[in-house]
Amino acid sequence: MRTHLLLAAGLMAALPAFAQYPGDKPVTIVVPFAAGGPTDKVARDLAEALRKPLGATVIIENVGGVGGTLGANKVAKASPDGHTLLLHHIGLATATALYRNLPYKTLEDFEYLGMVNEVPMTLIGRPDLPANSYADLAKWMTANKGKINLANAGVGSASHLCGLLFQQTVQIDMTTVPYKGTAPAMNDLLGGQVDIMCDQTTNTTGQIEAGKVKAFAVMSAKRLTSGSLAKLPTADESGLKGFNLAIWHGLYAPKGTPKAVVDKVNTALRAALKDADFQKRQQALGAVIISDARVGTAEHKKFVEAEINKLGPIIKAAGQYAD
Repeated sequence: MRTHLLLAAGLMAALPAFAQYPGDKPVTIVVPFAAGGPTDKVARDLAEALRKPLGATVIIENVGGVGGTLGANKVAKASPDGHTLLLHHIGLATATALYRNLPYKTLEDFEYLGMVNEVPMTLIGRPDLPANSYADLAKWMTANKGKINLANAGVGSASHLCGLLFQQTVQIDMTTVPYKGTAPAMNDLLGGQVDIMCDQTTNTTGQIEAGKVKAFAVMSAKRLTSGSLAKLPTADESGLKGFNLAIWHGLYAPKGTPKAVVDKVNTALRAALKDADFQKRQQALGAVIISDARVGTAEHKKFVEAEINKLGPIIKAAGQYAD
């Protein structure tokens, strides 16, 4: 019996480390933005849901800066053992057009683990803005051309992309005011220092529910069906025909992470997305959990590549670059 136990122990020791993944070592999810922002909220909810199916402690590490590229680069250069992952949003795709000198290759330096959710954008305004509907806002913008301040959370952020597309759609140039994160941008909007902002429901729902901001439209193809934003009209209904923008989130690992690890994380992710508490928290924020083929690794990568091809020309046409 003792011989059999020793033999089994020897065989386990001989197995590659990834065969026992994750082992006793915690898994760190890098969020390439500041704590407290919308992507951070998604990551923390996901980390909680991943712990049981992954069989590991899951830690969040915020590595903000340069539109999310610092955190993404840290993961791209990390050891490919599955213990350092990246939770990123649509900025992973837009960075290829926004930054001339990306320190990583988006489609080559990551293993794609699966998509998490899609978060609609909302168009909101300072609480004392003299407009109570998008029709009112459109008239106000026309009357105040050259005087409108549009806030965003920094170059490469979701609010930056949404603001860029919004300006192109309405054909009104605005003074773009970038902040170092969503929280300071929202604080200045609440204080009336800036006029409008386009940001994720994960960040705006609470402010809208509390009546602290004016809400004009949700940038989704259809109205949200649950929660406090169900009565908010879509951009298309409001007159912004064809304007539809959702900010997706996905999970990534460094290139070269063993397939066995990729498969285990993907399996854990699929379980986490079905977790009742995770679904409840995400739905309360207006997020739509991915349930289609994009949860798969290959389809996830195909989708990101399509986003790069779709959004890149729009960003370049607007002359929006960062070093």
